[in-house]
Amino acid sequence: MVKIHAIQTGRVRIKVAQWRREKGGGLGRLFFSRDWSEWLPIYAWLVEHPEGLILVDTGETARTAEPGYFPRWQPYYRFAVRLDVSAEDEIGPQLHRLGFDPDDVRLVILTHLHTDHAGGLHHFPKSDILVSGAEYQSAQGLSGKMMGYLPHRWPDWFAPGFFQFVPSPFGSFDKHLPVTEAGDIVVVPTPGHTPNHVSVIVQTEPANYFLAGDATYAERLLLERHPDGVSPDPDVALDTIDRILHYAKSGPLIYLPSHDVGSALRLSQDRQVAFHESTIDESRMG
Repeated sequence: MVKIHAIQTGRVRIKVAQWRREKGGGLGRLFFSRDWSEWLPIYAWLVEHPEGLILVDTGETARTAEPGYFPRWQPYYRFAVRLDVSAEDEIGPQLHRLGFDPDDVRLVILTHLHTDHAGGLHHFPKSDILVSGAEYQSAQGLSGKMMGYLPHRWPDWFAPGFFQFVPSPFGSFDKHLPVTEAGDIVVVPTPGHTPNHVSVIVQTEPANYFLAGDATYAERLLLERHPDGVSPDPDVALDTIDRILHYAKSGPLIYLPSHDVGSALRLSQDRQVAFHESTIDESRMG
């Protein structure tokens, strides 16, 4: 039996201009707008599987409250994000409350390396960790910090493995990577929020679960086909959105982004994606 746990590792506020891309946007609007989102959850996802525990993302760390944790010259952290994470919110204590030990997590899959998805890495020195190799490289050094990554905050021991995708389609996705022997948990590329972002599909009966990371910030933004305001290429993000929607046509799907206030409720109620066929622009996928 497969069971998924939504684990909220604190909360975050971002600018509305980041939450949903609008015409006429830009960095100035992102940094200096006074329009903030509501407080949003920061979810990580624990998958209980017969082959062992699998964690998708590690959530945020309470260290973000420490003075000097973020580069002071980085405008995003000065002007465009607010975090609220306590030590008890971190993924390690949360796993213990669920009756698990972080050392028992067999595999950690990172959808991408932004701090609110990788901030809890220090809890998993004994786990295998997988991430996109291109994501890992782009997050390195000063250029990575300029793009908002925090490589200097990664644990010294952090040396992840990289996805080796199977070059054959999985539904509407061009390639995929099974991470269980049973083949029921699959990583698929979902570029947009970052160029090498991935998502994880957990296949069960009677529905599949799409652990979306930041493919969109909310299910309604998926249905409205709205990429976020920090995607480097909105056309790439829209292509990913359409692929997810197309995949949802193949059978019951429960869509779980990491910052959607409705994700935990949809998980607990097995509430499936519901959309009009006209929502999807299949011509974008070639």
